[in-house]
Amino acid sequence: MSTLTLDAAEEIMAAALERARSLGKAVSVAVVDAGGFVVGVRRCDGARPLTPDIARAKAYTAAVMQRPGTMLKKWQESQPVFFAQLSQLPGAALPIMAAEGSVTIKKDGEVVGGLGIAGGTADEDQRVADEVLASLGYELEFAAWGVAGQARGEHAKSPNTEKGA
Repeated sequence: MSTLTLDAAEEIMAAALERARSLGKAVSVAVVDAGGFVVGVRRCDGARPLTPDIARAKAYTAAVMQRPGTMLKKWQESQPVFFAQLSQLPGAALPIMAAEGSVTIKKDGEVVGGLGIAGGTADEDQRVADEVLASLGYELEFAAWGVAGQARGEHAKSPNTEKGA
């Protein structure tokens, strides 16, 4: 079983802050382990006061739901009451936020944590998270909900399609 070390979290946070700076964005970055427990949070100079809490909630969501926030959005939109109740569960440490900038950290096929970026636009937060994790060798593909072993963006082939029908 892989774990997310403090050194790995520090590397992710430093790279994310540097990437955000290159875009001219003042962000906060949070990294949690696979259980959603905080490994580190950084707020750069000029980042708005609530961004550390938002980044933590995004990272928590990506870790405990084991999917990036962008994959969870349609589910949340189709079942808003269910998602609202998730945050009320006794074991929920933080709100569940299906949003851009909420990315699951996966290494060697195993979920090891979550990364949350907050402070840019939704697209900027997502871009920073994806670019940083990809540059550090983390995996960005996840099986679609309810489809074992199928990566995001792939479509199941029906038996008729495979036979050329």
